Amino acid sequence: MTKNETPTILVCDDEVDLCEMLEEYLGKRGFKVLAVHDTAAMRNLIAEQDVDLILLDVNMPGEDGLSALRTLRVEDRTPVVMLTAAGETIDRILGLEMGADDYLGKPVDLRELEARIKAVLRRAPVQTPEGAVNGEADALPFGPYTLDLGAAKLLQEDGQEVPLTAMEFRLIRLFAENRSRVLNRDQILEQAHDRSWDPFDRSIDIRISRLRRKIETNPQKPGLIRTVRGIGYVFDPD
Repeated sequence: MTKNETPTILVCDDEVDLCEMLEEYLGKRGFKVLAVHDTAAMRNLIAEQDVDLILLDVNMPGEDGLSALRTLRVEDRTPVVMLTAAGETIDRILGLEMGADDYLGKPVDLRELEARIKAVLRRAPVQTPEGAVNGEADALPFGPYTLDLGAAKLLQEDGQEVPLTAMEFRLIRLFAENRSRVLNRDQILEQAHDRSWDPFDRSIDIRISRLRRKIETNPQKPGLIRTVRGIGYVFDPD
């Protein structure tokens, strides 16, 4: 999404009434809303046009949302907010591990959904006409990697890109900009996730574990993002 454009939200949910409600509510709040009712239609639509965020229901007939997210993340980094049945904690954990940017339980609170959408879009890289992110064109090197802020990419020494979701990019950028500084979970959630810390919210730990699997030589003994017991995490590539 470039600056000053109307964000396009794609809703993928088999509940027609819910889709119509979201189209009306979000449409009145400045979003362009598209709705489909199965994952095949979702793939067809995103292959034909750009969308800024996907609202993806977990429980659908045929291919479920988690399966669709798994295949989507192979080559697509569009931010995804999962809609899960109330109390389905395992679905939320699996969704985060597969690269979802956020989750919200049903029945949906429309004001909270709007806030979550805006938070995820704020975290997503904003492309300017020059291709820079938020007007920047810097690069942050660390270890064998370079975080290209202009292209919103993490590159290996050989130039190969490490695939990151929008949330993972925001997270590694936060760490790179706070090198050798211990960050507690509250700071990470506020700065990278636009959310205050709930002591029972393990989403940051799940995301960091997923990020470690992508950048650490040995994710079981991380050397880049280290755990500081009882406090949080420290990024210390040196």
